[in-house]
Amino acid sequence: MEGTHPALTVVLALAAGVFAQSLARHVRVPGIVLLLVAGAALGPDGIGWVQPGGLGDGMFAIVDLAVAVILFEGGLNLEISRLRRTQAPIRRLVTFGALVTLLGGTLAVRALLEWDWARAILFGSLVVVTGPTVVGPLISDLRLRPKVATVLEAEGVLIDPIGAILAVLVLELVLAPGADAFASGTLGLALSLGFGVAAGALAGMLIASVLRIRSIVPEGYGNIVVLASVLLLFQSCNQLVPHSGILAVAIAGVAVGNIRSPVDRDLREFKDQLSVLLIGLLFVLLAADIRLADVQALGWGGLGVVALLVLVVRPIGVFLSTLTSDLSARERLFIAWVAPRGIVAAAIASLTAVALQKAGLEGGAELRALVFLTIGGTVLLAGLTGLPVAAVLGQRLPGRDVVAILGAGGMGLALAKVLRDADVPVVFLDANPHSCRRAEEDGFAVVWGDAIQERTMTRARFDRVKAAIGLTANQTLNGVFVTRARQLFHVPRGYVAATRRESGRSAEGLRSAEADILFEGPHDVERWDVRARHGDLVLEEWSYRGEPAAAKADAEGADAEQKPGERFAMLAFRRGGRTLPMWTGFEAREGDVVSVAVHVPDREEAHRILAALGWEPHPPPSDA
Repeated sequence: MEGTHPALTVVLALAAGVFAQSLARHVRVPGIVLLLVAGAALGPDGIGWVQPGGLGDGMFAIVDLAVAVILFEGGLNLEISRLRRTQAPIRRLVTFGALVTLLGGTLAVRALLEWDWARAILFGSLVVVTGPTVVGPLISDLRLRPKVATVLEAEGVLIDPIGAILAVLVLELVLAPGADAFASGTLGLALSLGFGVAAGALAGMLIASVLRIRSIVPEGYGNIVVLASVLLLFQSCNQLVPHSGILAVAIAGVAVGNIRSPVDRDLREFKDQLSVLLIGLLFVLLAADIRLADVQALGWGGLGVVALLVLVVRPIGVFLSTLTSDLSARERLFIAWVAPRGIVAAAIASLTAVALQKAGLEGGAELRALVFLTIGGTVLLAGLTGLPVAAVLGQRLPGRDVVAILGAGGMGLALAKVLRDADVPVVFLDANPHSCRRAEEDGFAVVWGDAIQERTMTRARFDRVKAAIGLTANQTLNGVFVTRARQLFHVPRGYVAATRRESGRSAEGLRSAEADILFEGPHDVERWDVRARHGDLVLEEWSYRGEPAAAKADAEGADAEQKPGERFAMLAFRRGGRTLPMWTGFEAREGDVVSVAVHVPDREEAHRILAALGWEPHPPPSDA
């Protein structure tokens, strides 16, 4: 397909990028692997449908703007509260660790490929970065412990702009060598880093503040306002201080991500989808621009360089950067093993190769080919060996032990307190800021957002959830929440709070979710939430004494006024050292202990009904 129209090249790359990442999700391999394959297959060395050369200088603009959005999205997901706990090793990894990688990569190329110093240093600067677009999904799939996950994720987001600025400045030194150029480059690096941090922090706080004022940003315009602001920030910073824009957008993402706004949930989802689209576009375009002959020409020396980076340079950088930190030896070993390169390395390598070609210098194609070989090798290694290495080093989270509750209302808080007292971890999901704040004040982990969105569940670490509980006044929403938790994250158990016994579609929905009805029967959740706010709810424990069947039959045959109704609700039961949520159809055994939410004005009547059903206060009253 010679002479492919530029617009067709972009559209084909977009479509191929989306399809490749979708397929990678299904077969559970790193998306970048299939993106590289798709780019090579569609490019000039394949069927020739994607012709990046036809885009001319427009390709550089696409790469620049796409990288800006991707890094902003990466910063958006970094939580400052988590960064503070591991700030020392993160700071050293993105500074001292980057220097070790620069020197190590340079020496590896000099030793094995015998490149001149200029190209060797350029390569060392290009592989300094790791990449959040590869590290993020890897962390999620491996279910890593929080400390290690935070270090790897933060390093990936922060090292990308630093490495990109470093690579561009090294390129300038190569193109114009000399003492004056070195001094100017060093000053330029410091200025770009300082200005980028300051401008990004200021712009991020400004964007977040604007989003919080509804009179400024019309409803539904928040996402596009942020997107336009990010692109404007990127280009403006580059105009004022060259190469500072890439760090500015990453820092702005961190600032916006840690300041809640009315559009926070939608913004994260929008940026996440946009990043997937742009990552696919860039990798297909850049991979299509690589000639397979250039990669093959590297021979065993190229593979040796990648091996030295993985087995020698990375471990040295990590161990020196974490020498005085509180990271254990096993944590340091795993961090040293995982350093896949991503989209920024690919983008800057392509720009560097073109710059060398325009300057009349040789070796740009080989340089780009070696960077792509490094990307492919490190991604494959991390993707294929990450799971067994994490398991051997004990860096995976333990089995599922968390209960996720949709709805941080009074009923949800009461149940959560019972579970917490039994040492069962609980996380709340809620879109109501006031409910979230109340749960946080009670010491519970809370994720604010649309709980039925996969991204929100991912933030709540549903890979650790053993039971999902839909506990809102909306029974349909409860069922959808449990269904998605079970389908997307294979959560073993599901419970749904029902307001009434259902038939037809509602009953079918519960069956499709494979969920049990929460508590001993349907309850008016909204009424109980109001009671909790007014202080009319009290928690009690009752134990089952094994009442004879005749007594239970008498209790069950009482008229409607004798039924439990909304006088009490059984929240959870304890049996054999385990505490589980109560569900309809539960059959009590002698010695079981149940936690009961009792309506204070109906307390006497509730006690009478509980006793008639075979329960007694726990511990039982003394005979003395």
